[in-house]
Amino acid sequence: MTVARLWRTRIDLSRAEEYERFAQSVSLEMFRSQPGFVAVTMYRRAEECAVLTLWETEAAAAALDCAESYLRTVAQINASGFLRPPQSVEVSAVHVFHAKVTENQIP
Repeated sequence: MTVARLWRTRIDLSRAEEYERFAQSVSLEMFRSQPGFVAVTMYRRAEECAVLTLWETEAAAAALDCAESYLRTVAQINASGFLRPPQSVEVSAVHVFHAKVTENQIP
């Protein structure tokens, strides 16, 4: 069963470029290195941000919270000072998923 994990936060809008660089250079690679990782999409609208990750199993999604590389990434992003409350995490089973992605659609 594929599982979705949605993390929401806000950022200091004056530091949005820092957040974007962190997402590309640190978060993306950290997610890719996790066992059971399937996909990630990162969204930002002004100061509102969300990261949606897909996992092969519920256990893989749950294991993220204890993974050393994830804990390091969380410590780094918290220390950066560009995150703002509130933050939330939702995890749920995926019952329908379809993607048609071409090279031109990937930033």
